[in-house]
Amino acid sequence: METVSVDKLKFKKKLSMVEQFSIKDFLFRWVGQPAEGLDDFLPLEYTESVFAKMEAKLEPGFLVNGDEHFRYATITEANQIVIGVLDSNEELIHRIISMDELLKGRHF
Repeated sequence: METVSVDKLKFKKKLSMVEQFSIKDFLFRWVGQPAEGLDDFLPLEYTESVFAKMEAKLEPGFLVNGDEHFRYATITEANQIVIGVLDSNEELIHRIISMDELLKGRHF
């Protein structure tokens, strides 16, 4: 995953239902297709505050890379999937998911 500063990203203001389901499907496959389903494993809700995103309902959120907490996933105007995580210092970090990672089905 490539880490980028937020000023280099242009997030969509609204996500279509297809884009929302695409994000959920991507996350379901990326976390290893949990038997209980994504809604029980990582419940998400669609929000449009500041920009559109599929946000984790539960705090502190799913652990990513050992010490980062998943906050949300979204899509940029350039159709890149971006994951927002809080690091161990509770700073928000944005990571772009590359096509290679999507094709490899790499897990958190």
